[in-house]
Amino acid sequence: MEGPPGECYKRVADDKSAAKRRPTLVDVVVSARIEVPRAVTIVHLVVLAVIQGVTEFLPISSSAHLILMPALTGWPDQGTLIDVAAHVGTLFAVSLYFWRDILGILRGLGRFLGARRDPGARLFAHLIVATLPLMAVGGGLYALGLHHALRSPELIGWTMLGFGLVLLLADRIGVTIRRVEHLTLASAFLIGCAQALALLPGTSRAGICVTAARFLGFERADAARLAMLLSIPAIGAAGALGAFEIWRAGDLALGLDAIVTAVVAFLTALAAIAGLMRWLSRSTYTPFVVYRVILGVALLAWVYGLV
Repeated sequence: MEGPPGECYKRVADDKSAAKRRPTLVDVVVSARIEVPRAVTIVHLVVLAVIQGVTEFLPISSSAHLILMPALTGWPDQGTLIDVAAHVGTLFAVSLYFWRDILGILRGLGRFLGARRDPGARLFAHLIVATLPLMAVGGGLYALGLHHALRSPELIGWTMLGFGLVLLLADRIGVTIRRVEHLTLASAFLIGCAQALALLPGTSRAGICVTAARFLGFERADAARLAMLLSIPAIGAAGALGAFEIWRAGDLALGLDAIVTAVVAFLTALAAIAGLMRWLSRSTYTPFVVYRVILGVALLAWVYGLV
């Protein structure tokens, strides 16, 4: 060893002191959390909640946008808890907007139990019938472990494009003579079978329900009203499934991130529902078809290397 003995001992002591000052794993994690701006996380959650809130009730597919968002932004998966929070926010929004329908259903059920016929109970029965196909197909996919297997941009591109054109056809040739009050068990079941196709990302649950309702002769606003009423059991089931997965994983903590997500999703969903219903009172679904076609073509061009 070169140098005077005292100097050698001093270097060894300095090395030991430096080793003591080296950051631990906890220090690294804490410093990383401090260095990462909180605004990035909040922006991620707000964008996610806005996408869920707006696209859930417009005929443009919320699942497609939520799948595409990480690919376009590079953001990590937000986790099941945030997904459930976003669904809860949209569920409260649609329930608040259609509170009269829900109140009528609850009153109708009470009268039905008293052996009296009621339009509210009749609507409830029709909504249940229309929900059964979605529950059956979705439950089968979940049991087989296939519920995450259909999340490719290629599939989203084709479903965006194809079902968008089908919506255009239904909106153009469908007559406008029926309202929600004219719903029958047969038409409810047909709309429900169509709704099951929404398990394919890019189809749009709201869009395919509207498409089926327009083919069956329902007015535009009433077709949208049916689609949104059907969203209540559908979103409720999706949220319950997510909550079950969280419970099974033992991660039940409700954090500030989940609360922010639910509130933003609630506000944006409420605005989207109100805006859509006002739009349909005087216009058509064509702007949503145009958006779907543009997005579908762009995705397919990207998938097949044309751009």
